[in-house]
Amino acid sequence: METASESPFTELGTLGIEEEFFVVDEYGRPTSGTDTLVYDAEPPAILAGHLDHELFKFVIESQTPLIEEPANAEATLSAVRGALVDHAREHGFEIASAGLHPGAKWRELEHAQKPRYQSQLDRIQYPQHRNTTAGLHVHVGVDDAEKAIWIANRIRWHLPIVLALSVNSPYWNGFDTGLASARAKLFEGLPNTGMPTAFDSFESFQRFERQMIETDSISDRGELWFDVRPHTEYGTVEVRTADAQADIDRVLALVEYVHELVLDFAARYEDGERIQPVRRELLDENKWRAIRHGQAASFITRDGEGTLDLTSALERDERRLDLDRVASLLGAESGASRQRRLYEDGVDALYSSLVVADPR
Repeated sequence: METASESPFTELGTLGIEEEFFVVDEYGRPTSGTDTLVYDAEPPAILAGHLDHELFKFVIESQTPLIEEPANAEATLSAVRGALVDHAREHGFEIASAGLHPGAKWRELEHAQKPRYQSQLDRIQYPQHRNTTAGLHVHVGVDDAEKAIWIANRIRWHLPIVLALSVNSPYWNGFDTGLASARAKLFEGLPNTGMPTAFDSFESFQRFERQMIETDSISDRGELWFDVRPHTEYGTVEVRTADAQADIDRVLALVEYVHELVLDFAARYEDGERIQPVRRELLDENKWRAIRHGQAASFITRDGEGTLDLTSALERDERRLDLDRVASLLGAESGASRQRRLYEDGVDALYSSLVVADPR
């Protein structure tokens, strides 16, 4: 069983974007699931080796090829999304995206038969059986393993900000949860999820990963599902906190924000900046505020002495980061609010709004 190694951490600033989607019918309604798109048909070349089921057959994940130049992120993501939409339509399906599909009822969905997922179902039971979530995962390359640990520790305060910008799952199992991101709370029902503790060094993370495997707590390192993790196969810091999005412009804005944060923290690490310790409980509270209130949340500051709203937090970041797209998220209706507004016109309007358009 492979465990953490420093060797993959060789490049700074590369990108990889993983998106989880729903397989739906022409009206955006959830299907019970299909093997066709993943196992029974050859996907377009750009998706070869980059397409798989998640836990349910109606949830699939696409991965971009390695994006060496961040300026190419939009073109690459558009090509991947377009190929996936084409692939689905060729077989009578559409692709939809949100943190949760509002009409999906987990008892009616087929589980993927992949041994890895069957093993998880057996080990985790009810929390995994109901896990119909779909997220956006952003990988940013880091050129040093110790630096990756430092960045992962430092970026944790910003994860609730990322979540608040992405909230897109007010409905689960057919009802309004009262949350802006029910996905985030539902996913926390699984082991090894949520806000991680800080690690003192790469060696300490390496030891933890090895202990989890050797004690049969996880089957492989991919089952450490924290909101951020150093990915020891790809040599990246992976931020996993955002809800999935149908709108490619929203995805690109979130990718930009995460990428800029990682580059900024990499520079601070090189400058020898010291990390101000933050209690995990305060970080958990900030995440809860994002889950519950989305863009209307206020967040406890790093020093624990006050709060600031989402706009103020991003204005502070903009003084250091090169952000072109994030302001568009602040100025727009959140995904959660949009879903609730459309629901007033009936579920058909809501479901169709989640269908992914070919962006090419």
